[in-house]
Amino acid sequence: MALSITHHIGARAETSSQSLLDTSEMRADLFVMMPLDSVTMNNADVGRNGHGGVVGMVAWAWWHGGGDFGSGHGGMVNKAAGPFDALICVGQFFPDSPEQLGELTDYIEGRSEVPLPTYFIGDYGIGAAEHLLSASKDSANLGFKMDGLKVCQNLFWLKGSGKFNLHGLSVAYLSGRHFSDGQQFGTYTQDDVDALRAIAEDPGIFDLFLTYPCPAMNENHPIVNYFIHNADGVTNRASTSDLPHGFSDSPGSDYTIAELVAEIKPRYHIAGTKGIFYAREPYSNVDAVHVTRFLGLASVANKEKQKFIHAISPTPASTMSAVEISTKPLNTTLSPYTYADQTVLSKEATKRPSDSDADSQYWRYDVSQKRQKYGAGDGDRLCFKFVSSGSCPRGDKCNFQHDENAREQSLRGVCFDFLNKGRCERGPNCNFKHSLQDEGESYSHKKRGSENASNRSRECWFCLSSPNIESHLIVSIGEYFYCALAKGPLVQDHILIIPVEHLPNTVLLPPETEIELGRFQNSLKSYYKNQGKSVVFFEWVSKRSTHANLQAVPVPSSRAAAVQDIFNLAAEKLGFKFVALRKNENSDGRKVLRTQFDKNFSFFYVELPDGTIFSHLVEENERFPAQFGREVLAGLLNMADRADWRNCSQSKEEETKMAEDFKNQFQEFDPNK
Repeated sequence: MALSITHHIGARAETSSQSLLDTSEMRADLFVMMPLDSVTMNNADVGRNGHGGVVGMVAWAWWHGGGDFGSGHGGMVNKAAGPFDALICVGQFFPDSPEQLGELTDYIEGRSEVPLPTYFIGDYGIGAAEHLLSASKDSANLGFKMDGLKVCQNLFWLKGSGKFNLHGLSVAYLSGRHFSDGQQFGTYTQDDVDALRAIAEDPGIFDLFLTYPCPAMNENHPIVNYFIHNADGVTNRASTSDLPHGFSDSPGSDYTIAELVAEIKPRYHIAGTKGIFYAREPYSNVDAVHVTRFLGLASVANKEKQKFIHAISPTPASTMSAVEISTKPLNTTLSPYTYADQTVLSKEATKRPSDSDADSQYWRYDVSQKRQKYGAGDGDRLCFKFVSSGSCPRGDKCNFQHDENAREQSLRGVCFDFLNKGRCERGPNCNFKHSLQDEGESYSHKKRGSENASNRSRECWFCLSSPNIESHLIVSIGEYFYCALAKGPLVQDHILIIPVEHLPNTVLLPPETEIELGRFQNSLKSYYKNQGKSVVFFEWVSKRSTHANLQAVPVPSSRAAAVQDIFNLAAEKLGFKFVALRKNENSDGRKVLRTQFDKNFSFFYVELPDGTIFSHLVEENERFPAQFGREVLAGLLNMADRADWRNCSQSKEEETKMAEDFKNQFQEFDPNK
């Protein structure tokens, strides 16, 4: 599929003497147009769709120049290097003055033909209200159409927010700028944001995310400063120079979009800017193994001659293997949103007023079970983070409700949009319930399981509140983690580090929780070292995992050097190779480990005595032994008969004595003493 992306389309620009496009390099499946002065092609992006065809996309900006689809820049590129499958405009689509509207009107009114399917999100400017209002009333556009409202032949308006399939690519979008009073077009609302967050909960990976961040942003804004100065490896792909002076429309310049990108984790984030071309190095994502590439496009025919057109060629994620998805280029950096989301974003989010129209929305679900209208900043709306996960990083400063009853309804499978607004725009296509559920009713959807959190805690072996927990094995309790002797231990002092909260893994943790985990690990290292031993940490994260446990197995220091070799040998026998994170390459291996993890796949990792971390993302149909870590260490220690924990069972009296002995010896190292 070939797509073309631009910034705006309105006025005709004078043709640059510079070659618009070097067709010898045009191997892209996706053609993205930016301002109309030059084109760049990233050969690393070249790929094929699942059927072997070319996917091409162009992105550009309309009214600042080159607006003529046929004879202007868009048509020239399509004829020279196409044909492409689509054109996408990520900036202002309508012009700033009536004089520039003529050519666009010719297309909309049918006097000229748009040569290829064209999609736009910048629904503002002169003529926008008239033409888009008319399109909205067209009978063919009635209902909820996330794949675009047809304005004329081959021209589609991506209104609000949504997700649609474009030649196999999963495309998400947020149309317009942040809500402003009195503007019917060209803005997005909190409803649009909430709908997109709900869509993001669906399984699968977004290939593209299209936005147009608010351009009126001070370049000294803390988010922008953070993005520019603190994100590792930030480069300006328009040249080999540093980031251009005045760059103020980075993907973090709009707080809401910065949060959405961190949640959605698209493979490509394409956005408009105020007139600067910016292609960032790929960055890794938390809770996903694929990288994201950000591309900021300047406007067409901008005076600074910044690039407005770009070609990419992504293979749809749905057709790629886990290995292909998780491949990272050598210049991959950490996510620029990881820390901002925990610091500046969380502070600034509390300052944002709500942006829905108080007269047009109502919410069916609240504490009093009454319908209420929502006014700016009144805090009546539900917090998506809290309802979906049970916690919110903003805490008491959050502007939205942290409602336990809504959380319970969510656990019973009720749709968040229904709880929050009394309606869901996905209608019968929604995977969740659109009615309040009585206590005792369960939800059988594959994403939530059949029982609520309290039932899971009561039945879980590792939850401290569970009657099934074997508390006599516990040797130390912290705020977020506790340590217990392993049942059926491989060796003496075989320890499990277990989250107090019912969490499926220890890979994705809030900073304060990660800090305590590090303290437990360091204390165990010191304890084992005092006994002349080294330690191997490993964790198996199955897609069916319920309560995590990180295992700590001591090995004689004389065997520590052999741990790496035996794990590599075991991997080779199973037909895979570990991804290695060397301690000397990154001082915080667990932080990088998060970028290797994807909750849609099972995952194994092991931390060797020298601090190196080996990880492996398990393919969908790959056979991987759940006791792999234990079995490998049993082989290292010549204890093959103890590879299965059930062969190492002890009486409760023996276990109790073993735990008491450990506590006495560990006391001086225990971080909680």
